[in-house]
Amino acid sequence: MHPIVECVPNFSEGRRPEVVAQIVEAIRSVADVRVLDVESDADHNRSVITFIGPPHAVEEAAFRAAARAAQLIDMEQHRGEHPRMGATDVIPFVPAREVTMADCVAMARRVGRRLGEELGIPVYLYEEAATRETRRNLADVRRGEYEGIKAEIATNPEREPDFGPRQLGPAGATAVGARPFLIAYNVNLATTNLEVARAIAKAVRHSSGGLRYVKALGLGIKERGIVQVSMNMTNYEGTPLHRAFEMVKREAARYGVNVASSEIVGLAPQAALLQAAEFCLQLENFQPAQILENRLAESPQDQPAAQMAGFLDAVAAGTPTPGGGSVAALAGALGAALEMMVANLTLGRKKYAAVEADMESIRARAQALRSELAGLVARDSAAYEQVMAAYRLPKDAPEREGTIQAALLGAAEVPLTVAEKALEVIELAAITASKGNPNATSDAVVGAYMARAAVDGAALNVRTNLTRMTDASRAHELRRRVDEIQSRAQGVVTSIESRLNF
Repeated sequence: MHPIVECVPNFSEGRRPEVVAQIVEAIRSVADVRVLDVESDADHNRSVITFIGPPHAVEEAAFRAAARAAQLIDMEQHRGEHPRMGATDVIPFVPAREVTMADCVAMARRVGRRLGEELGIPVYLYEEAATRETRRNLADVRRGEYEGIKAEIATNPEREPDFGPRQLGPAGATAVGARPFLIAYNVNLATTNLEVARAIAKAVRHSSGGLRYVKALGLGIKERGIVQVSMNMTNYEGTPLHRAFEMVKREAARYGVNVASSEIVGLAPQAALLQAAEFCLQLENFQPAQILENRLAESPQDQPAAQMAGFLDAVAAGTPTPGGGSVAALAGALGAALEMMVANLTLGRKKYAAVEADMESIRARAQALRSELAGLVARDSAAYEQVMAAYRLPKDAPEREGTIQAALLGAAEVPLTVAEKALEVIELAAITASKGNPNATSDAVVGAYMARAAVDGAALNVRTNLTRMTDASRAHELRRRVDEIQSRAQGVVTSIESRLNF
């Protein structure tokens, strides 16, 4: 199994989805990284993004996200209910699988140094990565927020950052650290009295005598006309969610206030929710093996071979989707996987040290292409289903023709994207076949053949949809592009075969 790190950066933007989308895209631009969740809150004016991946990829994604946020978020203009000090307010690294806390501490320090040196952002290391005990607690690091830190950073020794300049620009400062898994859990109260929420938060949080492993703040949610006890559960086994909920509920009752609801921000371990279920339902001798999904996960039906068999069954069935376009995308993804395989078989061997950098680059790009083409398998089916839905509209419906044309365009653009990505795979194959481990040359060429099949299949689907388009200019441009891609693909494959004497 490969090592996995979780990263849950918080950004000081929750009201402009286009900005959040650009930050997410910066994270997704790194190969091997998978975005699991994006949560934005307009009242807090804050977004929390959860992503995972191998340590080197997660480091790079965290840096790219912070760099993008620094370009898009101005802390001089930022206002929100949640405490904050920077465009990228906090970057925690969490060990998820085959990674130690020490590994995450090292990651935090490397990323912190890059933010300070390359972006000029003051960085404070916190939690397990903290360089001084007074900075372990994020609330202590962030005290005074952006405005307070800006006023003191140049003169107060306690505000001197671990990395970066002793001055705050529009991107503010960032806390970077390593910590165990944390659950962000909020309980909403049916009142507008902020003092009640603050009093309950004080009673609940550990630092003022409340529950162990709970940090809490009282916040106002103006748009909803309520207040909130916002909690970070730093050890859900030591203090389970239901215990925090019950304490908030009892404290609220003292003020004649009801609990309106509660919410989890981001992701939570299944075990934390099972604890709450056992408590609320008073279950006896309950075991995780009694959960249907857990048993299904153990089933052979969840294995890769069975999943592939399921896809083949779906293709073979008497339904229009998945069809040739989806199969073409899958062929491209398989080709990318083979180029990644050849790169992996070349990396780390002394005799191929001269091409190490080339193979690292190819592996990263092949991984990204594999993921993109795999996603296009489903997108192609969805695009064709839109076409079928458009044709099912009543023939006298005024919107029918416009809907059909829009659907046809979408159904042409998806396979065009497949062709473009598959051409990139063929171009990677030209390098792996000539520079990669010669024992895997045939695998590199098979990858090229699979990608060429993807190009040819996708091109056929593009042309099929263009025949019914009424926008002749747009159809001509798409046909020109796919013709060019197909010609280039065949040229590269022929070059590979000629060079290798195939």
